[in-house]
Amino acid sequence: MLIASKLSRNPHVIITSVKNLVRRQSRGVVSRITGLEEQDSKFLAMADSEPREPKACITEQEDKVKVISEGQAKIIVRGQSKVFYNPVQEFNRDISVAILNLIAEDVLNEQIAKNETSKPSFRILEALSATGLRSIRYAKEISGVTEVIANDLSKHAVEMIRQNVQDNKIESVVTPNHADATLFMHQHRNEFDAIDLDPFGCPSIFLDSAVQSVKNGGVLLVTATDMAVLAGNSAETCFVKYGAVSLRSKCCHEIGLRILLQCISSHANRYGKYIEPLFSMSADFYVRVAVKVRNGANKCKYTTSKLSMVYQCVGCGTFTLQPLGNCQEREKGGPKFSVAHGPTVNSSCEHCGHRHHVGGPIWTGPLYAQQFLLRLANWPGLDALGTAKRIRGIVTVMGEELDTPLYYTVDQLCSLLRVEAIPTITIRSAILNAGFKVSYSHCKSTSLKTDAPASVVWDVMRAWEKEKPTRRDKFAENSAALRILSKETSIAVDFTPNSEANPPSRLAGLTRFQNNPAAFWGPGARSHARLLGEDTQCKSRQNQGKRKAKEIADGLHESKILKKSDE
Repeated sequence: MLIASKLSRNPHVIITSVKNLVRRQSRGVVSRITGLEEQDSKFLAMADSEPREPKACITEQEDKVKVISEGQAKIIVRGQSKVFYNPVQEFNRDISVAILNLIAEDVLNEQIAKNETSKPSFRILEALSATGLRSIRYAKEISGVTEVIANDLSKHAVEMIRQNVQDNKIESVVTPNHADATLFMHQHRNEFDAIDLDPFGCPSIFLDSAVQSVKNGGVLLVTATDMAVLAGNSAETCFVKYGAVSLRSKCCHEIGLRILLQCISSHANRYGKYIEPLFSMSADFYVRVAVKVRNGANKCKYTTSKLSMVYQCVGCGTFTLQPLGNCQEREKGGPKFSVAHGPTVNSSCEHCGHRHHVGGPIWTGPLYAQQFLLRLANWPGLDALGTAKRIRGIVTVMGEELDTPLYYTVDQLCSLLRVEAIPTITIRSAILNAGFKVSYSHCKSTSLKTDAPASVVWDVMRAWEKEKPTRRDKFAENSAALRILSKETSIAVDFTPNSEANPPSRLAGLTRFQNNPAAFWGPGARSHARLLGEDTQCKSRQNQGKRKAKEIADGLHESKILKKSDE
């Protein structure tokens, strides 16, 4: 096609071509310009890129039949199915298979140790199954699983699940089920060893029933894809959905992760249950957690000491936590609970004098169980998974993370002060040499997670600015940067390289921070508008430049009317 072939050389060709076509034909032709045919290889060469990780295999057969192969599962999609499937989520499914293998091993060993007369069992509920691919993989790839219930509200989806289960010859393990997920879980309380919730958007409407349906000591795997809400774009919506106010911040992905954990914890506490996070991950366009849910009303009292409000300065971005409660051990033994004192900040930021935004509450307890991460990284079946390289890398980075909530980013610190970018190893060395700890966060490649107070971080940046001076006369008098730089450093900053500044995961060359997994990656549209695999972006390409084309067409239409009126 002419437009597609010239697009890479001159983007203005599109507008000119639109005008010419509108003049020759009708407005309806304009919409076809934006819907460039998929067969145009030159256009696709611009849009697509080489996959950066192993992906599910999608092959097309006759009669519009598509076969999707992922892990040990194969599903067949016949005709123009509108059941949701996202190949980018292969990483999500792979890591879920690895996690549940370890959970199943623990559950089965515990049942055997108790010498129960009944046969050991491990039951999984996938409440929102869509194609059933995840349930089929669980049945074929998790050792010891005895039953997987693949539930969906769509009759069409359940029929597809039933057909795919038969094609994979696992009818004895996977049971397709047509029901409302929340109602089904309410009707089956304390029945499942693991429940997987992977909805489109927010999972909060399923949590109340999920914490009741899972057994004592069972595991909830929960995904949230509405990252715009969790990352602070709509704080009021976040409060409605999750019961917490989100903040726009460089560490917004970890804030979103901790908001989700807070939400799950609050639902569990209502029924005398508490959570123990095993695995918490922010990746691509979603957050994913795996938490154990245990019974224990007394343990629920510890929750307030694991929740905090967040004060974030609008000028320099410095964050301060305000716990909701305190828990101290008594001299004679036993916990002592008390209400927290506050506020932990003044009305203005002590570093730059600007005001604060308030967010939260967020979960400030541990994000991971370190022993579980170690088992996950060394699980023997990991190498059989398509995204094993990425899983091993991200789990290793998690194991290196400090148990300290939130983080700074190096680019944010340098951008605020308008100084030359400081090398990551240099700033990490300075903090280590000052006697504090430092690590990356798996959420961000430029993250700086440390137990050092904010004053030390700004002292390091002031010392760096002295070595790489900036134009202070360019700052406004009340700017946060000028106020920070005008203060004297309170510690002796040493930029000598520290051997611990380079983490083992980096030295080993692991895949720590994944690039975008594919072109047009993302959560996609809802299932009623979602097609499969390579067809998922057809609608996106059709809508490219639609508004501009409409404006041009309307303008030409109006000019023709005026011309006729003049005649």
